[in-house]
Amino acid sequence: MIRYVMVLACCMGSTALMAEQNPRPAPRDETATERLLRVQASGEQASRRLQVQTARERDQSMQRWLDTYKYEIPDFYRWTKMTERNN
Repeated sequence: MIRYVMVLACCMGSTALMAEQNPRPAPRDETATERLLRVQASGEQASRRLQVQTARERDQSMQRWLDTYKYEIPDFYRWTKMTERNN
C-alpha cells in the first residue's frame, strides 16, 4: 500500500514540475468574428418571436434555389483529375 502512495506522489510531483516548466500561453483576445459566431451559436440574442414563412415565400425561395441549376458551371470551377507524380 505504501508503495502505491509513493508512486502516486512521484507522479504528481513530476506532473507539477512539468507544469511549471511549460506554462500555458496567455489566452488571446476574442476577435469580432469569433464573438459574433459565439453569440449566434448560443442563441443569446435570438428573437422570441416565431419566424414564419408564407406558402408563397417558401415557393419563391425554392424556385430561386432550383433556378441556380439552370446555369452552367464555369470552367475555372471545374476540377481536373490529378495523376500520381512520376518518381
